[in-house]
Amino acid sequence: MSPRPNRPLPLATPAGIEVLTKILTQGPIPRVEIARRTGLSQAAVTKAVAPLIEAGFVTDQPVAADPDAPVESQLGIGRPVSPLTVVADSVSVIGLKVTPTDLIGVTTDFTAGIRAVRHLRLPDTSAETVTAKLVELARELIDVIEDPESLAGPLVGIGVAVSGDVDAVHGVVRDSPFMGWRDVPLAASLTASLDVPVVVTNDVRALTVAEHWFGVGVNADSFAVVTIGSGVGCGLYINGEVVSGAHGVSGELGHLPLAPGDLVCTCGRRGCVETVASSDAILARARKTTGKPKLDLSGAIELAHAGNEHAREAFDRAGEVIGSALAAMVNLVGPELVVIAGEGVADYDLYEQRMREAFAAHAFGAAGDCRLMLRSHTFDDWARGAAATVIRSYVRGEPPLQR
Repeated sequence: MSPRPNRPLPLATPAGIEVLTKILTQGPIPRVEIARRTGLSQAAVTKAVAPLIEAGFVTDQPVAADPDAPVESQLGIGRPVSPLTVVADSVSVIGLKVTPTDLIGVTTDFTAGIRAVRHLRLPDTSAETVTAKLVELARELIDVIEDPESLAGPLVGIGVAVSGDVDAVHGVVRDSPFMGWRDVPLAASLTASLDVPVVVTNDVRALTVAEHWFGVGVNADSFAVVTIGSGVGCGLYINGEVVSGAHGVSGELGHLPLAPGDLVCTCGRRGCVETVASSDAILARARKTTGKPKLDLSGAIELAHAGNEHAREAFDRAGEVIGSALAAMVNLVGPELVVIAGEGVADYDLYEQRMREAFAAHAFGAAGDCRLMLRSHTFDDWARGAAATVIRSYVRGEPPLQR
């Protein structure tokens, strides 16, 4: 049996889950506004909130009514309103991001606010080594949470974000080309060592959950997160949910066959977007065309900014393929917003024009009105995304954090 969080939420009904989700993602928010947005009666909202307030997960702090606020969000002009807000320090969460060279760990509060950050270098990428180092890093972060001076709430779960095909239901990394892993039961191994509920998920999907609950997606009807760096990934929020796919795979933008067929991807297939648009692919192209085999990525960026036509061509080619991939995705699912994120966005200016031109050329009809937004992310943000998946599972009562 999986361990349970040591501070269970007093949520017995779907209405309670819906109310807490609204407070967590859209608070501070008055009861009357929750009722309006959920369709529940004010009595039902009050009934759902009462045990949360009593247990210390939610608080209502009376404030003076804002005369400029919408009438429906007030309890009466001139009367005090009692907006509900989550008590951030009521619980703590750990988020871990796995890369081929480093582990990045954060502790967060109930609102996914980062409280502590730790990085750990990896000597190799074997599943055994990485699992042992994840346990080491998690224990270090547990010590941070349990330090009385930290004033942190009790730990309720650990999230781990890994690139590739991840079976989140069973916590198994089925295929991670970057890590060289196949069928690694990561959640079970970590749970056995740490005795804490562990959620393992695809890293881009974790970022998408964070944006949905705590970022640009809070009030969006639909959006996509596209990450550009060592790989090219895509997370989708459509019809009220982050898309997981029937088999746990969805949004694999980096593996659309839009590049030349003679280029072999890290996944073993040919013609994937990543063979042209990943940072490794851009660097390989720049090395070949400039005749500088020892060129590093920062050097390629510097040459491109200086106007070197060969270095520019590598970024232009990447931009064109990314733009075509974005158009294909937008044509298929129609999000209102695409957030472009990841470590590769620092060089966004080098391929933005070609990317936007290709997107405009291939987006069909009104799909071309989709907004493309740059949002810089660090590896700490990836780890925060892993923590956000734990918070979502904790609120919803999903395995392994079920009540």
